[in-house]
Amino acid sequence: MAATTVKRKPDSGHFNGDTKSNKLSQQSIISREQEKQERERLVLWRQPILTVKYFAKELLHNSYIYGSKLLLYKKVVGIAVLVLSFIVVLLNVAGPHQQYIAALRSKAVWCLYWIGLGVLSSVGLGTGLHTFLLYLGPHIAAVTLAAYECGSLNFPEPPYPDEIVCPEENDPQWGASILNIMSKVRLEAMMWGAGTALGELPPYFMARAARLSGYDPDDEDDLREFEELQRKKNNPQQMTSLDAAKLFIERMVEKVGFFGILACASIPNPLFDLAGITCGHFLVPFWTFFGATLIGKAVIKMHIQKMFVIIAFNETLVENAVAFMALIPYVGSRLQQPFKEFLEKQKLKLHRRSDVELPAESNLLAAIFEKFVVAMILYFVVSIVNSLAQSHHKRLHKKVKGASKRATD
Repeated sequence: MAATTVKRKPDSGHFNGDTKSNKLSQQSIISREQEKQERERLVLWRQPILTVKYFAKELLHNSYIYGSKLLLYKKVVGIAVLVLSFIVVLLNVAGPHQQYIAALRSKAVWCLYWIGLGVLSSVGLGTGLHTFLLYLGPHIAAVTLAAYECGSLNFPEPPYPDEIVCPEENDPQWGASILNIMSKVRLEAMMWGAGTALGELPPYFMARAARLSGYDPDDEDDLREFEELQRKKNNPQQMTSLDAAKLFIERMVEKVGFFGILACASIPNPLFDLAGITCGHFLVPFWTFFGATLIGKAVIKMHIQKMFVIIAFNETLVENAVAFMALIPYVGSRLQQPFKEFLEKQKLKLHRRSDVELPAESNLLAAIFEKFVVAMILYFVVSIVNSLAQSHHKRLHKKVKGASKRATD
């Protein structure tokens, strides 16, 4: 009796299921790419009305969310309100304490000003306002030039720190030396450094939240650099020298811990955002990350940067640099003239009496620098508007996807 062979038909259900899942996956990828392109077009110079509309809605949404979170800490809010009320009363009630209040208020405003500039410098994953070049660096340079011109650092207060005027009598303890100049600008430099440390917290919290809640493909824009680096680990031949540097920072932070973070934060490091993302991804404790970042940026790194600016702007080097401009072919004398006029006017301002105000004078270098600062601030504001508008667009699409998924289930 011949054996009968049974021919089995292909499992059409399994085949169809795989095909269907592949199609859905491809559709999801295409949809995500289209959404990403649509979000990237949402900028002020392409869609101004829609961008401003989304920006306003996202701003209101964030205000509501953070306001609701504050209400969860009623005791802390209550204590803060009481303390603020007490401070307001002290500020407005007349009495002998007002002279001390005025001094404390002036110092507090000065510190908050530099902390705010520090935050603006490091916040935004490298798109922040570069306030060291625009504010702190010029301030240290001005103090350095004034110290060598005046021969002393005991500038009369007021008008210092708003304006620098040479003292009528030089204090030998405040002679023009590198250590004295560093001491003179230490407070503002450390406050700026502390602000940059605070500005590094958003990448840390973003990566930590993504790790705890699970990776979401819709958040790829925020963590794209870190995810790409993780993929390139398996293909070292595809890595560039910049990728190798990023990988070195990641390994140092991951293996060495506190001292690795301290080393990365203690040098001018444009890749430090990646260190914050790495610490958040590997759930490094908050105080380990922030403590090392604060010490590195506000203490070690700031002394390095101060030293560099002070040495670069000593009187001899500056005068030699201005004299060297005359050697540049064709444009040397024209380029040298505005710098010489600027330095001469600054010296005249330094040697005036503190109670005498000079008439406002226009200077080409000052005008160019002022316009450059305004342009940088405008760019920073525009980037914030675009970023919040794109965040609102992303949140709207997430809500739509969540609703369609629940409907399908």
